[in-house]
Amino acid sequence: MKRLLLISALIGALAGCSSSEPIANSTQYSHLSGGQSIGDSTSFYWITKKLGNPYTAADYVTSGEYGSYYTDYRWQNNVLRELIREGTRLKAPLGSEDNTLIPYRIHLRFSASGEAVYQQYRLDGKVLPISAKKMVRYQQEAKFVLETVDKQKALDLELVQGYWDGETFETCTEQDYEQLEFNQTLPSFVVNRLASVDSYIAFLGKKETKKLSVSDLLMLAEDDYDCVKRPALIESD
Repeated sequence: MKRLLLISALIGALAGCSSSEPIANSTQYSHLSGGQSIGDSTSFYWITKKLGNPYTAADYVTSGEYGSYYTDYRWQNNVLRELIREGTRLKAPLGSEDNTLIPYRIHLRFSASGEAVYQQYRLDGKVLPISAKKMVRYQQEAKFVLETVDKQKALDLELVQGYWDGETFETCTEQDYEQLEFNQTLPSFVVNRLASVDSYIAFLGKKETKKLSVSDLLMLAEDDYDCVKRPALIESD
């Protein structure tokens, strides 16, 4: 993973790059996005609703040297029925000098009443059990994604990704905006970088006709950094 400049100092996410889905043209579906940055952790969120109810969702979470993961969620009748998560995590406990990252994969299915009926956890090639406490935590994380994006949508905020050359912002879907307005105080080194270096930027903000209003800058990287696409880990029915 390329080294990222994560904007955690600003605390005190995809209109541009969601992956194409077969349901995209149906009027009964709506697509939302959001994100947040807390400490060393930056998260992007995507949600698809069917007739106003959760249908699918996904997240991308990166925590710098501590690893990252993608998750794909699926609901049925307002109940989380399945999730798949793939990512990397530290091999050694926090605090040790070993910063080796190892791959892991989690696959859970739930009944209509929310009980776990299938589990698979692979860590660095080993199959391990998942505790009931962790299963509940994964369900809570899915709920958090929904609640967070709904709150941000109420403020007309969405996740935007793209590239800034100092004069024009081009989103990951090749939409151009002439202005990039920041509604927050940026560190001087960030301001200098944006003024002099072409950059990939991800932020939570609002879209207007020719202007993008940035509420929270989530990620800043070199201009060869690829747009983060919505994960698609669960096979369609």
